[in-house]
Amino acid sequence: MPSSPQSASQHRYPVALIHFALAMGGFAIGTTEFATMSLLPYFAADLGIDEPTAGHVISAYAAGVVVGAPLLAVIGAKMPRRRLLVLLMAVFALANGLSALAPDYTSMLVFRFVSGLPHGAYFGVASLVAASLVPQAQRTQAVARVLLGLTVATVIGVPLANWLGQAAGWRWGFAVVAALATATAATVFAVAPRVPADPDASPAKELDALKHGQVWLTLGVGAIGFGGMFCVYTYVASTLLEVTQVSDGWIPVVLAIFGLGMTAGNIVVPRFADRAVLPSAGILLLWSACVLALYSVTAGNVWTLCITVFAIGWGGALGPVLQTRLMDVARDGQGLAAALNHSAFNTANAIGPLLGGMAIAAGWGFPATGLVGSSLALGGLAIWAIAYGLERRRR
Repeated sequence: MPSSPQSASQHRYPVALIHFALAMGGFAIGTTEFATMSLLPYFAADLGIDEPTAGHVISAYAAGVVVGAPLLAVIGAKMPRRRLLVLLMAVFALANGLSALAPDYTSMLVFRFVSGLPHGAYFGVASLVAASLVPQAQRTQAVARVLLGLTVATVIGVPLANWLGQAAGWRWGFAVVAALATATAATVFAVAPRVPADPDASPAKELDALKHGQVWLTLGVGAIGFGGMFCVYTYVASTLLEVTQVSDGWIPVVLAIFGLGMTAGNIVVPRFADRAVLPSAGILLLWSACVLALYSVTAGNVWTLCITVFAIGWGGALGPVLQTRLMDVARDGQGLAAALNHSAFNTANAIGPLLGGMAIAAGWGFPATGLVGSSLALGGLAIWAIAYGLERRRR
C-alpha cells in the first residue's frame, strides 16, 4: 500500500523546501534528457555522424534508465532513501561530466548510457519521499512537484543549454548539468528527511510488484503511449531548421514553449487526477494522439508549430498520473514500481526516436514524426483500455 505521511518529528524542514530540493534533481535530469535532443544537430556534426545515427545517443541514455531503474531500486531497497538519493545524484554528476569530455561517438554512447542509470531510481525514490510527506489525497500533486523540476528544465534549462551549446559548444550543455547535479546532491543531503531504512524492506519484497498485472499494464501505457512525445521532440530542432526553415534562434524559443506546455499540464492535471487517476490517464493519451497528428500538418509554419508543440507538452502530465497509479497497484513493491515508471518512459524515449528516425531515413520527412507519435499514443490508449476494463470488472 502507499506509504502514509510522515510525522513532523521525522523531518526538520518545511515540506515545500524538501519538495524543492527533490525537484532540483528533476531539473538537472530534465535539462540533460531534453537538451541532448535539442543539441543533436551540433554534436552530430562535431562527432562526424548523421542525425539519425546521433539519435542512438539519446536511445543509449534511455537504455541506461531502463536498465538502471529496476536494478538500483532493488539493490538500494535496504538503504535509507536520503543516502540513496545523494548517491544517485553523485553518479549522475560524474557521468554527465564525462559526457562533456567525450572524444568520439562510441565513448559518447557509453557515457550517456551510464548517465541514464540513476535517472529512474532517483525519480522513483524522490516521488515516494515527496508523497510520504503529504496526505494520500494529495499524492499526485506531490509527485508532480518533483517532476515540476523536469518541466521547468524544459522552459529554462533546456533553452539555456541549447543557447550555450550554440554560443560556446555543445559540451558546455553537459558540463552545466554536472554542476547542477552536484548542487542537488549537496542540497538533498542537507534537507531531505533523515528517516532510517525500513527494516522490513528487501529486494524480494520489491520484486513483489512484478506479480501484479495492473503494474505491467501501467508500465505498458507509459512505455508505448509516451513514445509519441519523444518521437516529435527529438527531431523538433531539425524540423525547425529544415522544414519550417527558421533561424537557429527559434530553437530555444520553441523548446521553451514545449516546456511551458509541460509545466502547465503538471500544475493543472494532478489536481483532477488525485480524484480519478486512471480516467485522467486515458484522457491525456487521447489528447496526445490528436495533437501529435496535428504536428505533421502544422510543422511548415512556425506559429502553428508553436501552438501544437505547447499542446504536445501538456500531455507530459501523464508522468505523475501514472506514478500515482503505480502507488495504488504495486503493494509491497513501491520502490521498484516507482523506478520502473521511469524505465517505461525511457523505453518510450528509446522507441520514439528510433521509429521517428526510421521514418525520416525512409524519406517520409521530419513532419512524419507527428504521425508516428500519434500512432504510439493510440497504442498506449489501447493498453489503457485493457487496464480500465479489468479494473471495472474487479470492482
